[in-house]
Amino acid sequence: MASTLRFNGRVVLVTGAGGGLGRAYALAFAERGASVVDSVEEGEKIVKTALDAFGRIDIVINNAGILRDRSFSRISDEDWDKIQRVHLRGSFLVTRAAWDHMKKQKFGRIIMTSSASGIYGNFGQANYCAAKLGLLGLSNCLAVEGKKNNIHCNTIAPTAGSRMTQSILPEDLVEALKPDYVAPLVLWLCHESCEENGGLFEVGAGWIGKLRWERSLGALVRQRTQPMTPEAVKANWTKICDFDNATKPKSIQESIGSIVEALNKINSGGEVSANPTSRATSATTSEFARAIGHKFPPLYSSYAELDTIMYALGVGASIKEPKDMKFIYEGSSDFSCLPTFGVILAQKSIMNGGLAEIPGLSINLAKILHGEQYLELYKPIPRAGKLRCEAIVADILDKGSGLVILVDVYTYSGEELICYNQFSIFVVGSGGSGGKRTSDKAKAAVAIPNRPPDAVLTDTTSLNQAALYRLSGDWNPLHIDPNFASLAGFDKPILHGLCTFGFSARHVLQQFADNDVSRFKAIKVRFAKPVYPGQTLQTEMWKEGNRIHFQTKVQETGGIVISNAYVDLVPASAISAKTPSEGAGLQSTLVFEEIGRRLQGIGEEVVKKVRAVFEWHITKGENTAAKWTIDLKTGSGKVYQGPAKGSADVTITLSDEDFMEVVLGKLDPQKGSPLCSVVLQVPVRPPLFGDMSPGLGNGEPERTLGQSLQGLTSLFLQSSLFIGTRNKGLRAYSQQNTYKARI
Repeated sequence: MASTLRFNGRVVLVTGAGGGLGRAYALAFAERGASVVDSVEEGEKIVKTALDAFGRIDIVINNAGILRDRSFSRISDEDWDKIQRVHLRGSFLVTRAAWDHMKKQKFGRIIMTSSASGIYGNFGQANYCAAKLGLLGLSNCLAVEGKKNNIHCNTIAPTAGSRMTQSILPEDLVEALKPDYVAPLVLWLCHESCEENGGLFEVGAGWIGKLRWERSLGALVRQRTQPMTPEAVKANWTKICDFDNATKPKSIQESIGSIVEALNKINSGGEVSANPTSRATSATTSEFARAIGHKFPPLYSSYAELDTIMYALGVGASIKEPKDMKFIYEGSSDFSCLPTFGVILAQKSIMNGGLAEIPGLSINLAKILHGEQYLELYKPIPRAGKLRCEAIVADILDKGSGLVILVDVYTYSGEELICYNQFSIFVVGSGGSGGKRTSDKAKAAVAIPNRPPDAVLTDTTSLNQAALYRLSGDWNPLHIDPNFASLAGFDKPILHGLCTFGFSARHVLQQFADNDVSRFKAIKVRFAKPVYPGQTLQTEMWKEGNRIHFQTKVQETGGIVISNAYVDLVPASAISAKTPSEGAGLQSTLVFEEIGRRLQGIGEEVVKKVRAVFEWHITKGENTAAKWTIDLKTGSGKVYQGPAKGSADVTITLSDEDFMEVVLGKLDPQKGSPLCSVVLQVPVRPPLFGDMSPGLGNGEPERTLGQSLQGLTSLFLQSSLFIGTRNKGLRAYSQQNTYKARI
């Protein structure tokens, strides 16, 4: 014997409880322990009565109704308005009055009363039918909005004898359709143990049935290169109305997903696949085998420094943090691309409809979630370039509630592997076919240590964060359009998961690697919850050797948005060991070492005259092979390998070959094609070179810089470096400016 469903401690409001259905509901709830407040009219005010008497409101049964039947042409404005006011507006007002109280107590059950007339239509009841189907729409919306607060809303379409039906049904049928045969369904739907939400039920005479929507497979009636015409609709009409292989959408997300799939088919010249929802759900192991190993078309992608800067700004890099300048200013001596930019390059290869083309699967794009992400770098990402991405389906897992598709993406520069990504894509509702649940190909997430974090960093995202991040290539309107976000079940547009991913990785890189991108090896995250722009991200980090475990929370709510995550770093000692060899094989290394020796003994005199720090980038091919700094600003001056310890006043980029040609006097820097790139930072009023010969100024920075390069090269490249007097340099009077020139 099943246990009795009780409502002790619950407060129930029933509208239209003077007789019939409403009275049956009120008596049934009271018999099972509920406190019942009923109302024939003025339902909105009775909510206050319930709160005053019992301090809460748990269940609302919107039952009140009247009839004003007329054929359509005879319906008066008064008849129309009164029906809408009692049925639709009345239910709205009562429910709204109770809504916030239900949200606060994290519990609520609501019943809307529709009708078969509203569902199917009935002669002479246009006003009544419109109101009753309107209640179904209201109920569906409340089911979506209330779900997160444990508020369930369902709709019934009862057929029962009542005062409204006594005049249109035979007496014996009215007796057979007792309200008592409807009440048990209402009580079950309102019980705390019932998980039904957003359902529609016909009920009467002891029979109950659930209704759902069904949609035909439909047909594509346009092609990418041709207009859509009425003739094309006519030609496909039979197919449009054919319910073989029909789908049964349950949400607006599923509806939109099918439209998106159709759009992808139009763009690719394909056909709509049969029943995508059921096919994905019933995919067999053999179908998985067809999908595993599927290769996406290679994607070639060019990017410039602007793109890497835009990405850095999109994940929170800012001029407020001086160490971030290397990611957002191309003139920085150590300008670098954030390691997580690697996901942007890879993501494009699977975003352009590629998932819909996986053989053996037909994926509803509206049911896709980004579950986890892994990124591994084999060398720092170039500041600009053209790369090739090759993606492949590595494996498919059946988690019961959905499928997990593992997509591996390899990114190359020429034939050199730059980075590797693994996207874990969860397809909701597509599991249950008995496939394997685990894979040795999956990059596993790792639980965080069971102790307080070693470090915590926070960043408040901008209200424009999603709008800025999407400029890096993820154009999903979910992150910018409030209406689209609402359709997806969110209060407002959400932040991209990979944007939060970028914030978190930047925190780890800043805290434990001093923003040295060469130390970044790999990152793995699991996405847990969405973030809204304007919220504060809090990254909690634990160091265990060269692995930094972390999780990211929304500070305002405490909710974890990234879990079971880690970053693997290259040991600092490994980076240091590489540094001495960076200049190996370069002729310029000998010159800089000689400059350092000659500086001894005359350094203080030179520092007084020059007062500037020079950073040299020596290139081999198209890559920087070595960096040298000549500090003529502090103490007695010094020369050392590596970037400036602080900011450089002048940065010069020059190939090793041209450097030596100038040193040996074989190449005149004032003649021929451009030799080098020179960037000057002028932060203070005093001239960079004291009273040395005139140069930069008077609004003509690039021309005068070119005229004075020989003095610059003489100053640092000639063997009589610090004692020559001819063509001695530059003068700069501008404040807070950067001058650039190619010489």
